[in-house]
This record gives sequence, C-alpha cells and structure tokens, in this order.
Amino acid sequence: MAGTGKSLPHVRWGVLGTGWISTMFTTDLLAPRPDAPARHTIAALGSSSLEKGNAFVDKVWAKTPEQPRPQVYADYQGVYNDPNVDVVYVGTPHSLHKQNCLDAIAAGKHVLCEKPFTINEREAQEVVDAARRKGVFVMEAVWTRFFPLFKALHQEIHAKKSIGDVQRFFIDFGNKMPLDELPANSRLKDPALGAGALLDIGVYTLTYASIIMGDWKVGKEHPKIERVTSSLDIVNGIDEANVVVLDYASASGGKKTAVCSSTFRFRGAEEFARIEGTAGSIVLFGLGVSVPGGFRVIEGSRPQMGDADARVERVFNIEKPEGTLGFFWEADAVAEDISNDRTENATMPLDETLRMMKLMDGIRRAGGLSYPQDEQ
Repeated sequence: MAGTGKSLPHVRWGVLGTGWISTMFTTDLLAPRPDAPARHTIAALGSSSLEKGNAFVDKVWAKTPEQPRPQVYADYQGVYNDPNVDVVYVGTPHSLHKQNCLDAIAAGKHVLCEKPFTINEREAQEVVDAARRKGVFVMEAVWTRFFPLFKALHQEIHAKKSIGDVQRFFIDFGNKMPLDELPANSRLKDPALGAGALLDIGVYTLTYASIIMGDWKVGKEHPKIERVTSSLDIVNGIDEANVVVLDYASASGGKKTAVCSSTFRFRGAEEFARIEGTAGSIVLFGLGVSVPGGFRVIEGSRPQMGDADARVERVFNIEKPEGTLGFFWEADAVAEDISNDRTENATMPLDETLRMMKLMDGIRRAGGLSYPQDEQ
C-alpha cells in the first residue's frame, strides 16, 4: 500500500460480490472527487463466474472508463491471494460474511465487511479474535455512521444544546421489498442466508438510536440500555417487520426512550426520524435511513392550537458529489486508518460491532426468530 509522508493515503481494494451494495460501493470509489482525502483503486473483483464478474465491471466502469479495470476472479480466493490487494471489501450475502472475513484475514488482508457483520455475536467474536491475532485492520461497514450528519447532530445536541436534553427518539425504516415475487433462495427470504428486516435494515435504526441516545459513545463505553422491548412480525421464518423500544437512563432523572421500527412491506416517509428534547426537536430526512439527506432543527416547544409559532427553524443539508451515495466517507476512513497502522476505527470499533450483534441476538431470541447458524 502506498501512502506515507505528505502524500494522500492510497489503498487498493479487492471487492467480493456483484450485488447492489458492491455496485454502489464501487461506483462511489470510482467517482471523481477533487478534494478527496484519500485515493482508492479497485484492484480485484471476486465473483461466482468470470462472465458475471466481467459484466459487473462493464456496467460499473461505463461512466468512468479512464479508471483502471480490476483483475476479475471466478472465486473469492483469487482476491485474497492477489498481491495488489490491500483491503478486501465483503459485499456478499450475510451468511457468507464470517467465512469471507476469516479467509481474507488468514491471507493477511485488511477487511471492510458489510453490515450485519455476521449472523450473530458468536460468529462476530470468531472474526474479531482472528483479526486481533493476525494484527490486520477489520471494520464493519456501517457506512451511514461516517456521514457528516452525525458530526452536525453532535454539534447541535451537545455543543449548542439547541434542543435541550434529549428525551425521546422515533425512527422508521420502510424499505418495500417484493417478497412474494422473489425465489425462496433469495437473500431477502431465505433464513439460512440471514434474511429479515432486523439484520438487513433494522440495524440502521438501532445504530441511530445508539448514537443519539448513547451520547456518541461506542463499544464498552456505550451506556447501559436499561430495557429492551421488541415485537417481531415473523412470516416464513423471517421477520418482515419489527419494532424495538430502547430505554436509557436520562441525565435529568427518569429515562429517555428510542422507538425503532423497520419493515419490508412499505416504503418509509422522507422524514424518517424525530429527536425530541426539552427545548426543541430535530427532524431527519432523506432518501432513506441509510442515506440521510440532512435535518431540520426546531427550537422551542411545538405551539398549542391557536398559539403563534415563534419557533426557530434551520436546515442542515448533506453535500456530496453528483452520482454518489456516500460510501466513500467510510472508505476514506479505512484508508486513513490503514495508512496510520491502526487495526480498528474509532467511529466503528470492533467492540461496537460485538455490542450491536449481541443486542440483535437478544431481540431475535425474545421474538422467537432463530437462524441455522444459531444452532451451530
């Protein structure tokens, strides 16, 4: 890997998988960004066949033909063995994450693995232990954590105290999926592949709740969740919808509560979350919970019927290059960490991944949802 002294960090990626998430991640890294703090090269791609892999490259590289094309392999091992690969991006179905990570780590590669990191905490611990023994960088790709949204929210909530003490948080991720039209072996339907709304999209709602209600503290520093209440709507062995309520102790006494819901049955509203404090509220909006566009700050209480609205409102909008979604922010963070010989990221450390997997394990257990991997 290049990247020392005054030069920009430069990492060479090996991408596993050719689905939507790998497509968007790769597209973001190829997009021109004149002010980018790091350089990214896609050096290799692992697919189930050369035909599928080459078709992926033809499609993704169409808009940036000047970018060097990767070496395409008809398996994942070729990516692990490629000496031109510094870090492996795991964009495969959930059930493959553990083995993909272990194989990449065994080959001495750094790893950025899509969420959910694994199916359960036990699998996650196995990967974390292997990474720490090998001394390589590993991070769960919870890309939304790296959006400038959360720095701006921290400024409003903690530095400016714009809405007073946070008391309640509501968030909903509705991502309509045509489950009736999908084959039984689809990653969105097959329990053996870790299908279900909680692991696929509910992890985002729990992430927001953890950041905001947990005062931006991660891993072992995260405050204790006083109570977790949940309801899973299980159909054909997967949760098509869920609601999770998290109770935290409030600094002012009593408790503060986060209500998190996610579903495959409906598309959610553009305004997907609301943070309520003692002196105002913040409304979050965007394409979806995973791709936030910004937020509105409303200082003061909501007026009673008939009262004049004297509240102060301002808007924060996220800016990013045209044609990108925002995956590059996490990739830049990975590049900086690797160039500085760090094996974990401060925003998304491995202990935070383990904490989140344990939380989702408990929610599934309480709701009666288990996967084959839970029995191994």
